[in-house]
Amino acid sequence: MLKRIAVVLVLICFAVPAYAGDDIAKKLNSILLQGPKNGNWQIKAADVAKWIKEGRKDFQVVDVRLNPKEYASGHIPGAIYIPYHMILKPSNLKRLHKDKKIILVCVTGQTQNLPVLALRLLGYDARTISFGHAAWIKGYYGGRIMSGAMRKANHPLTK
Repeated sequence: MLKRIAVVLVLICFAVPAYAGDDIAKKLNSILLQGPKNGNWQIKAADVAKWIKEGRKDFQVVDVRLNPKEYASGHIPGAIYIPYHMILKPSNLKRLHKDKKIILVCVTGQTQNLPVLALRLLGYDARTISFGHAAWIKGYYGGRIMSGAMRKANHPLTK
């Protein structure tokens, strides 16, 4: 009898995570399928600026740049700072509002995309600013980084 219980417990320990993984994959796939018809959850910097000017309260800007000095040197008005790799910590999730659009912004628009899917899976209306802070401030070094990177790209195809 004890051996049977042990076998059942072992099967449960291995079977449940496998099914849970399938369930998570299905949920993530469902979210990803919504991306194209929702503009891949991207918003233009000009739209966010307009919302701020209008005094809208239905969104929350989260600056996810890795370096806190960048946030300290200047950020979108009203933005809170949570580095992208720390956003899923329970204490940080408590700072986000599920009843608002969560607008993520980084330097060039790349790292801000990392937490979007996870936040959407958790029920947040997460979005990003197209091209990040580089689109917010003309001449921002993030834009210069992107331009420099493109000049250095190997471009294996010319057409």
